[in-house]
Amino acid sequence: MFETIRIDTDPRGVATLWLARPDKHNALSQRMMEELTQAAAQLGVDPAVRVVVLAGEGTSFCAGGDLAWMRAQMDADANTRRAGARVLAGMLSALNLLPKPLIARVHGNAFGGGVGMMAVADIAIAADAARFGLTEVKLGLIPATIGPYVLARMGEDKARRVFFSARLFDADEAVALNLAARAVAPGDLDAAVEAEVAPFLLAAPGAVAAAKAQCRALGPRIDQAVIEDSIDRLVAVWEGDEAPEGIAAFFDKRKPRWQV
Repeated sequence: MFETIRIDTDPRGVATLWLARPDKHNALSQRMMEELTQAAAQLGVDPAVRVVVLAGEGTSFCAGGDLAWMRAQMDADANTRRAGARVLAGMLSALNLLPKPLIARVHGNAFGGGVGMMAVADIAIAADAARFGLTEVKLGLIPATIGPYVLARMGEDKARRVFFSARLFDADEAVALNLAARAVAPGDLDAAVEAEVAPFLLAAPGAVAAAKAQCRALGPRIDQAVIEDSIDRLVAVWEGDEAPEGIAAFFDKRKPRWQV
């Protein structure tokens, strides 16, 4: 059914949603984003599913957006570019509004869109050897569609430390930034995730869904207007001159013109 993700559900109703492009460090291709959106819809209405764990196969959680897909958007016509940005925004919204607890199991690298998926999770548990970064500006891009969720999770004051510098940071700083709830040794990662899963299995599923919806209603506003603004901002940088230069430099294995 799926090509870039897989779902394993145990007898308790714990579904593990695996990002399954390990050879690409689980970079978000258009197909993967579409499949994640479909999976969120499927898991959200499945009465047998109580909790969803989001995890990555291979050595990385998620390296961010697939740059080949990004380059294709910049070469496309305006309508195709906007449709591509909407696929990314729709995937993030679908995961954010999933009416089941969503726990991110994070190891290896989590860059760009990987940070965005941590931000839409209810709880993110990180391996203490993991590395994180909002690396978009290094490529002439911005963390546009993930921006509302990252700001909601970190708060503006903390987000300003990492949102537009592209610097990498470690798991301890991810916890300090409120991006991850805890950082644990890699060998303890599964046990730490299980410790977060277990309490939900004692709670009434309908009450859990209603309480999560209330949190979202009372938290920072991320409505359709905010999502459309994030799409506009992503399309604008795709149509500028820095993003094509940054992505071309990446594929040419050279420095973009602004790096000294």
